[in-house]
Amino acid sequence: MTTPSRPADDSAELLPVATPARTRAALRALVRPDRGLALTGIGVLVAATAVGLLIQPLLGRIVDIVADGRPAGDLTLPVVLLVAVAAVQGVTTTIGLTRIARLGETVLARLRERFVERALDLPADRLERAGAGDLTARVTGDVARVAEAVRSALPEMARSVLAIVLTLGALALLDVRFLLAALLAVPVQLLTARWYVNRALTLYADQRVANGAQQQQLLETIGGAVTVRGHRLEEQHTERAAGRSRKAVELTMRSVNLVLGFYGRLHIAEYIGLAAVLIAGFWLVRDGAVSIGTATAAALYFHSLFGPVNAALVLLDDAQSAAAGLARLVGVTDLARPAEPVAGKAGPAGGAEPTPVPQQTVPQQTGPRRRTATGAAVAADAVSHAYGPGRPVLHDVSLTLRPGEHVALVGTSGAGKSTLARIVAGVQQPTAGTVTAPAGVGEPSVVLVTQEVHVFTGSLAEDLRLARPDATDAELRGALSTVHALDWAEALPDGLDTVVGEGGHRLDPARAQQLALARLVLAGPALAVLDEATAEAGSAGARALERSAEAALAGRTALIVAHRLTQAVAADRVVVLEAGRVVESGPHDELRDADGPYAALWRAWSGSRTAPHP
Repeated sequence: MTTPSRPADDSAELLPVATPARTRAALRALVRPDRGLALTGIGVLVAATAVGLLIQPLLGRIVDIVADGRPAGDLTLPVVLLVAVAAVQGVTTTIGLTRIARLGETVLARLRERFVERALDLPADRLERAGAGDLTARVTGDVARVAEAVRSALPEMARSVLAIVLTLGALALLDVRFLLAALLAVPVQLLTARWYVNRALTLYADQRVANGAQQQQLLETIGGAVTVRGHRLEEQHTERAAGRSRKAVELTMRSVNLVLGFYGRLHIAEYIGLAAVLIAGFWLVRDGAVSIGTATAAALYFHSLFGPVNAALVLLDDAQSAAAGLARLVGVTDLARPAEPVAGKAGPAGGAEPTPVPQQTVPQQTGPRRRTATGAAVAADAVSHAYGPGRPVLHDVSLTLRPGEHVALVGTSGAGKSTLARIVAGVQQPTAGTVTAPAGVGEPSVVLVTQEVHVFTGSLAEDLRLARPDATDAELRGALSTVHALDWAEALPDGLDTVVGEGGHRLDPARAQQLALARLVLAGPALAVLDEATAEAGSAGARALERSAEAALAGRTALIVAHRLTQAVAADRVVVLEAGRVVESGPHDELRDADGPYAALWRAWSGSRTAPHP
């Protein structure tokens, strides 16, 4: 079960946060595959802690030998045993902590994999509503907090809890009255822990949200720096960033004050407990109930509890922070998964990563379904979509693409072209209506190529094989040749083995887009959707990139969001969107001569240009 996280601002709909019960259940599920490792690690730590408890009685024995005035030779055995206990405890503690650490790293890796896998499956519009900052804060700050807790807090907490339990048992074995005296500190410690936990969980959750809002503002400001400067909005964006930073700092200072108060209360508990044990030892020794050595051992036992008790309670700080981060991660991993696709997945032709084809309505949507096509390549029936209440983008749009047909979507900015293209591709679900997708057999049924193309770090061949991992070098060269990119690819320093992407050989926007189109060819989908896929090339490379796109689309059904109307001229049919509605549909020549919305767009776009022949 998840609950919606508190929005950082009025417009953001943050990703959900799991409830405490659901977070605990998810943690148990993550640990379950490594139960054996967990039990072994805890068992070895129990043995190490039990051996360590022999130190205090041995020290008490030394005190009794000295107090009784016995020969110095009587000290040999206790001293030798102390050395042996220290050696055994050191070895067993190392083994136990190593196993616990290995368990923690394994669980952390499993959590990261599930989070990334689920995040990649999220519908694009869901991420847009949450904002990049929310997801970025979770995948960086929250993962870091959980990782820190796993690497340091988990082993220390396990050892501390075991030390507390076994030490209290040892006090009872010396004399139950020592245990009762030591327990006088427990009420103060419990009240301190309760006081802290009640405040920490909410505070740390708010701190995570504030950090996400801060990152979101920084991403928006830096990413849109040119626009910000162009509209002279520097002061406004600076104030927004400063305001969200002040909020994050304020919550951080509150957490510091909370921790200081926590430590102060713990010191009071220590003084109460130690004073009680010393007083109990004084009375018991005076009455002859125990020896001086036994009273010394009891005092040392309680003193040895300072470290484990304080560590366990102090680790509540890390635990609460990690719990808040874990709840935010589990909130993402628990989002309703799409049903098993009946039409395959959109292949990794363009965009930052392979684009899955969701087959199930997300919770806030109602009505739409995605089915397998048996006749038409794809059909959208009465599709509507809104990005939020009162923000409709599409209104009852119906569109059918026949097998092998190329359809160009045209319209002014904001007409809903990209939204319709993403819905047809399966990246985004409509709020109403039905989309029938083509059936893919052993291959992706839909590939979406956008203008935002990412070049992955690695060799050019590895980048291409994202679309088909088993492709041969000959097939890679064939795909590059199809999109007219083989010449420049083979001219790279190491040919197809040249490292591209971050830190490698830089590809300009046109070549990066050709790389995406080559991946499309390798994927071999039944339907290709191009969302302004030639827009990043600029005017100089536009024609060359359009030829690459035409070659990549040859022989397959295609829906093209036309950035330039030359793409509409080459299409079999042109569909004109206006304010989210289809207002015209037909061949280029027919619409151009009809003196309707498309003719007006053509005149505005072409001007003195000579219309190319289809």
